[in-house]
Amino acid sequence: MANFTGPVAMAYSGDVTFGYPPGTSILDIQPDYMKSIIDPHWAKFPPVNPMWHMVLGMMYIILLCLSVTGNFLVIWLFNKHKPIQTPSNFLVVNLALSDLIMLTTNCPFFIWNCFHGGVWSMSIEYCDVYAALGAVTGVCSIWTLACISADRFNIICNGFNGPKLTKGKAAMMALWCWIISILISIAPFLGWGGYGPEGILTSCSFDYLSQDIGTITYNLFMVIFDYCVPLLIIMGSYFMIVRAIWAHEEAMRAQAAKMNVKSLRTAEANEQRAEIRIAKTAIFNIALWIICWTPYASITLQGCLGKFDGLKPLTTTLPALLAKSASCYNPFVYAIGHPKFRQAMTIHMPWFCVHENAPKDDGASATTGTEEKA
Repeated sequence: MANFTGPVAMAYSGDVTFGYPPGTSILDIQPDYMKSIIDPHWAKFPPVNPMWHMVLGMMYIILLCLSVTGNFLVIWLFNKHKPIQTPSNFLVVNLALSDLIMLTTNCPFFIWNCFHGGVWSMSIEYCDVYAALGAVTGVCSIWTLACISADRFNIICNGFNGPKLTKGKAAMMALWCWIISILISIAPFLGWGGYGPEGILTSCSFDYLSQDIGTITYNLFMVIFDYCVPLLIIMGSYFMIVRAIWAHEEAMRAQAAKMNVKSLRTAEANEQRAEIRIAKTAIFNIALWIICWTPYASITLQGCLGKFDGLKPLTTTLPALLAKSASCYNPFVYAIGHPKFRQAMTIHMPWFCVHENAPKDDGASATTGTEEKA
């Protein structure tokens, strides 16, 4: 006990409430050099129970392990297995790269802070860098998912009549995602918006508490351009996909009835079924993204509107955790649900016990150009 200092010693001393003396503010336990950049809003809250730092630290360790494993797997398989090196899958790899960078640049420092007193232990400057890295990768992942959904729409709804996604176009789409995310993330360094400690003050993110016109307009821009617009693209794309699938199935049933057969097993039908399977996987992935990012967008919007009553340390930290967890789901959904990735895993990683058979080389199930795009 004698070796404890700072907030840890305070947590174990005398008459305590949630591990700290009564009347202690979460601001009181922060390093002196950080107090000048912490919003006064957090000063009215007591420190959270130290147990929460341990729990969150362990959860971030799990997220980091899952993200590194899953995203590295997707990138490695793409480089190793030539059949999946398609323009569409290039966007998937861009998503994996963005997610991998997000967790590897944010998680280790958050984990360190959780297990070392539950305070931000790095410099003020790195607080901004930490937040900017999270912004770059988060925005890039969001827009990459929007691009993936638009590509799914083009393949399934337009087929061979739609514009073909080439490697050059895919590279330009990925580059656009990175450029727009970098421009948005450097804006706070130029005076529009800001970064700062948030929640339980072991991490840094966008400043959604300041009420100056620059911060409010920046955060509103973020909510609209980096949440609402991608969401509309995603929802619109998959609405059209589902409608096209229903129309196709109805046409197939009508044709089968005319021919007095149970079903039509043509190459085109099997191609469409392969796309439907992949679309279902992507829809599930998008639904997870919506669940993960909506709470954090809601917090940002509350800050813009000046409604601070619900913005408490834990209620703002947990949505941030949920948002970062999206980087763990993406690679596993695509690697496990995508037939081509499963075939690559069967060939190159048999110890995963993923047994995906290659399509038979006949007229009904031949690998087609459209399926390759998936």
